Amino acid sequence: MPDVVIGHDVVITRGAHVAISASEFTIPQGKITAIIGPNGSGKSTLLHAIAGLLPVSSGKLTVLDNTPLISQSQISYVLQYTTVPTGTPLTVAETVAMARYPRLGLFGRLTKGDKEVVTSAMDRLKITDLAKRHLTELSGGQRQRVYVAQGIAQDHAILLLDEPLTGLDLNSAKTIDALIHEEPARGCSVVLTTHDLEEARAADHVILTAGRVMAFGKPEEVLTNENLINAYGLGSLHDHQGADLMLPTEHHLDDHAH
Repeated sequence: MPDVVIGHDVVITRGAHVAISASEFTIPQGKITAIIGPNGSGKSTLLHAIAGLLPVSSGKLTVLDNTPLISQSQISYVLQYTTVPTGTPLTVAETVAMARYPRLGLFGRLTKGDKEVVTSAMDRLKITDLAKRHLTELSGGQRQRVYVAQGIAQDHAILLLDEPLTGLDLNSAKTIDALIHEEPARGCSVVLTTHDLEEARAADHVILTAGRVMAFGKPEEVLTNENLINAYGLGSLHDHQGADLMLPTEHHLDDHAH
């Protein structure tokens, strides 16, 4: 299968800061790719660039063969934090349905097919019972499930998720995690950022960042002691087969089942 993203000598800057220095990487089609690295290592920057929200400063980033109309409309990006202004009158169902709006035209209405897609997305994220609730009435985990439902209700070939399981209640984390692992069977390529080594090991493909792409490939090839020491700058790491891998506290998350 062809790669859906190919990076060649990619450099990405934010203002005067070089967030990602010259890097090579690929993201395979129809697989789960985890981008992992320390805080400030460029994980979200890389995701933004793949989404087309941030230009590369030099090098070449090819996404879905760089076919503009196809690539931009086929990328669904779910942010980690989305602020809901107090008093926003949007219900859960209306929020998820917004994913279909680009297809409707100025005065278009949701078709039967659109409504079925929205219903399916809510079912998969287990938020059907919340359909008439307003976003401001939901817990953080429930709200995150709504945004992921909106993400999959959009027609997409690539689903980008920025730390989708961070800080969630166990039920929401398990629900979103299950969806992540279902998407490739539907022909979707999933790319997510994470701090969690176990989450990265459960992926098909891993990109390790530390101001540049340190390594990419299969989890067992990328998440080696040597690579992790180089990325995190730690004096000692234990092999995960023998003992828990010791990362600084700020990088630990609650365990999530896979």
